[in-house]
Amino acid sequence: MVELSYAQQWLERQGEGWFYNFPLSLLFLLFFSVLSWLKFNKMPSTKLNLPPSPPKLPLIGHLHHLRPFLHRSCQDLSNKYGPIMLLHLGHAPFLIVSSPDTAKKVMMTQDSEFADRPFTSAAKAIMRGYTNVNFAPYGEYWRQGKKLFGEGLLNVQRVQSFKHVREEEVALLMLKISPSCSLQTPVNLGEMVRAFISKLAFRCAVTTTTQDGHKLAKMYTEVGTLMGAFSFEDFYPSLGWMDVLTGYRGKLRKLCQENDAFLDQLIEEHISTSTHNSDKKKDLLDLLLQKENNFTRENVKSMLSDLLLGSDDAATSLEWAFTELFNKPSAMKKAQEEVRRVVGMKSKLDEEDIHQMGYVKCVVREALRLHPPGPTLVPRINSKGTNVNGYDIPANTTVLINVWAIQRDPKLWNNAEEFIPERFTNKMEIKSPDHTFIPFGTGKRSCPGSSFGLAIVELCLANLLFHFDWKLPGDLKELDMTEGQGFAISKRTPLQLIPISHST
Repeated sequence: MVELSYAQQWLERQGEGWFYNFPLSLLFLLFFSVLSWLKFNKMPSTKLNLPPSPPKLPLIGHLHHLRPFLHRSCQDLSNKYGPIMLLHLGHAPFLIVSSPDTAKKVMMTQDSEFADRPFTSAAKAIMRGYTNVNFAPYGEYWRQGKKLFGEGLLNVQRVQSFKHVREEEVALLMLKISPSCSLQTPVNLGEMVRAFISKLAFRCAVTTTTQDGHKLAKMYTEVGTLMGAFSFEDFYPSLGWMDVLTGYRGKLRKLCQENDAFLDQLIEEHISTSTHNSDKKKDLLDLLLQKENNFTRENVKSMLSDLLLGSDDAATSLEWAFTELFNKPSAMKKAQEEVRRVVGMKSKLDEEDIHQMGYVKCVVREALRLHPPGPTLVPRINSKGTNVNGYDIPANTTVLINVWAIQRDPKLWNNAEEFIPERFTNKMEIKSPDHTFIPFGTGKRSCPGSSFGLAIVELCLANLLFHFDWKLPGDLKELDMTEGQGFAISKRTPLQLIPISHST
């Protein structure tokens, strides 16, 4: 029963409490998986030169090697089995890449071979059949969607045109924090930052929206959690129906219904407002709705969902940056001194000031090194068999680039586990040519909104440092650094601090 105990422990950890009917589920899993295993072993196999793998067990493959945090488990295994490694998680083959050279081959040299996305039950439901930009299959639809995102939101002119929106939303965030200064009460900075970035991103893409940022942030935090949770359909396709027994399918359906209702209302309000304002400059939603683009309503909603998931990544990056900064007082002092020196006697910080804040930019990049929002990036898949580093990679192998491990590799970084913003002095790129620093990936499927998100993170962080000093509530000595669960790895405990107003 060793296999069963390992499987049960792993699945319970991944499920975070929703796996309430596990004994019955496990019996079904055992029965059907044994049948599948017997069928597989009767089939003739071709001898392949596969990448190294740890020992695996019947039924669960390599699941018993994994702890709750996949990126940490894969780092430990790669230290033993090498920078390119094959794992079988249930019936699904995964290629784990943990070196910059191999990552470059997959994402650049052989980019077209690994440009597709694997199908997952959560992405299929939430992204309406993979019709968003990030999860869409590689092809013309993906190219058209990416082009529209660039035209409607991400090009230099569009980013500049939203300067007033960013300044308005930042000012509102500072106003919301200010009352806690006199009351000396802690603010949930993580929650407030998520609401701020969600609303800001949506105001830039949908200029008519008046949606509450907290509602947006809460919805897409739940989306990220479900996209990172265990689903039988993803690892044992023939057992997808067991997601009904576990409650996963019901949670997914409920969230999709809420998401649909929200986006339908948003689109209808936008159409109504735009009809009565013919002089309004076209925004991203206008471009998506244009008939000549041949996008259905479902396609449009899927692409808007993409935007909000990206907002959660930006909020996660800001939360980690502030946490690391707070836990290193010398770095906090240096960052605040820089911000206040640049702003001088002005009452507010302008966007143009950010260009003179080299240390703040270093802080953000060092936080991205230690805490990439997607530790293994968005998975890729090869639709045809191929070869990497002399190893045969069978078709439909999911590829995980363990950016978290690469960016903490002591062979590549001095004092790799320490927060040292100075290491990025004069290195402002967010994709290093040697692929040792790639928090948003590279190649065709890299994050298209990384520059947009990075600018928001830098602007918000600089304002938080300029307007306030910060202290811990109660008897706490430092902020908890424990990771949480989900698609983007945020902090497990809320970032709560007491603000102290800074007089200019």
